[in-house]
Amino acid sequence: MSRGKKLDLFIGAEIEDGWAEIKSPRKTAVANEIQEPSKHFLIFKKEKRRGKIVTLVGEFQLEHNDSEAILKALKKRLGCGGTLKDGWMEFQGELKDKLRASLIESGFRFRQGH
Repeated sequence: MSRGKKLDLFIGAEIEDGWAEIKSPRKTAVANEIQEPSKHFLIFKKEKRRGKIVTLVGEFQLEHNDSEAILKALKKRLGCGGTLKDGWMEFQGELKDKLRASLIESGFRFRQGH
């Protein structure tokens, strides 16, 4: 009994096929201008990541060391985790009211309605 023809299956691509690395632009442009806290107009964003709420505050135009120091102080004061990405501070949990009070105390301002 004959089993039929053998199939020649080749899945993949060769380098000569014109594949190239795609470089996507940043979602937000990081400002080169450094401003003092009273010149900032910050806004809040709330996202859900893996079922948990994350509060974003930004955009900060500070030196990296200053931003890290402010972030560390806020995390310690609020008792939560957080990080600094692309000029935005991200905090674990829904902390809008507490963050607003702490940042206003530090001299930052917010856009109207945020």
